Amino acid sequence: MKIQLTDLQQFKQKGLQWASTFDVFCCLDSNQFTDKYSKFDFLVAAGVKAEITAQAGAAFDALEKFRDQNPGWINGFLTYDLKNEIEDLASGKIDGLHFPELYFFAPEHLLVVKGDEAEIISNKSQQVLEEINSLKVIQNDPSGPVQLKARFSKEEYIDAVVKIKEHISRGDIYVTNFCQEFYAENTVIDPLSIFTKLNSISPNPFSSFFKLKDKYALCASPERFLAKRGKQLISQPIKGTSKRYADPQKDELSKQKLKDLTKELQENVMIVDLVRNDLTKSAKQGTVNTEELFGIYSFSQVHQMISTVVCEKSEGVSDVQAIKNTFPMGSMTGAPKISAMRLMEQYERTKRGVYSGAIGYFSPDGDFDFNVVIRTLLYNNTEKYLSFQAGSAITYHADPEQEYEECLLKAQAILEVLGQTGSFSA
Repeated sequence: MKIQLTDLQQFKQKGLQWASTFDVFCCLDSNQFTDKYSKFDFLVAAGVKAEITAQAGAAFDALEKFRDQNPGWINGFLTYDLKNEIEDLASGKIDGLHFPELYFFAPEHLLVVKGDEAEIISNKSQQVLEEINSLKVIQNDPSGPVQLKARFSKEEYIDAVVKIKEHISRGDIYVTNFCQEFYAENTVIDPLSIFTKLNSISPNPFSSFFKLKDKYALCASPERFLAKRGKQLISQPIKGTSKRYADPQKDELSKQKLKDLTKELQENVMIVDLVRNDLTKSAKQGTVNTEELFGIYSFSQVHQMISTVVCEKSEGVSDVQAIKNTFPMGSMTGAPKISAMRLMEQYERTKRGVYSGAIGYFSPDGDFDFNVVIRTLLYNNTEKYLSFQAGSAITYHADPEQEYEECLLKAQAILEVLGQTGSFSA
């Protein structure tokens, strides 16, 4: 069923309210950012016809089988810790969230919006439309200030960065993504209100809201991990961040500075090389190409340096295998990839889980699209545990104090939503 929309924002909000009554749903929102790879503006998948939950070990094989059995739309997430299936690695850190390491579902109902047209894909399309139309938009105020704690004090974080730089000086790695967790215990939030406010403050092109029973991912990601359009694979790693300013001159200066900083250019090009190498495993020979290098894109809180790497997928490689060949994404690992991941298990204090993983979909026409789970609040309603992580790229030229400030800059929208001023107990 297709319908013309007269009020896009109202339909989106009602669609979210309607979906939030289901035990499982996924929302993907481009927030009107468009690129030539955009397939839709807004999607909600709700209700479960079939599902798969898997832990690292045989998760990708299980997903392969599930995809074969469900060739229509499926939505889901892959956690960072699936690295332990791909490489000889382990994750033994604190985990207060307890998400499964892989989860996908075939939805009962889909809302897909492109422009001012919505399509309802369901055996009960008319009923779904009536249920959505009958709702009144509720704008609950998110819960009061959340008392956040940090896994690292600022001094501990800086000390860890100094030690990581020693590994770089010794040649153990070239660049790594070092992440820290901020968390709150015994905390009650309204996930829908929090996501609505986060998506308003930080409307990014790969935003998503995922509910898996008592577990929630509220994501304001600006980054695409991997997409497939026809025979083409597309990866768009982000490396390089600078602050936005209200003053247009200061803002333009910050943007120009990002273009010229040696450290930012180095970390971007190193990750582009890594992504090119990862895509080679799935590519038709000679087709890997850097479509754009060092592109500067502006979002609400930050300017970002984004590069685009593409290839033609080899016919002998399945879609799930193509994802596995590039997972986890290079922008969240470092280079060399395995050495960087192993080293971060030594220095980080929290299991990354869904953070640094990917949320997305496979569609009936054979395409898929997955984001990078960053700028994301994760919540376990049963445990009353709230968590978000932030990371930055550590290179030989990294300044430890500036890297700490970059973590807080990336978390700015989340901190604002939670009513947090930026001082943490460790």
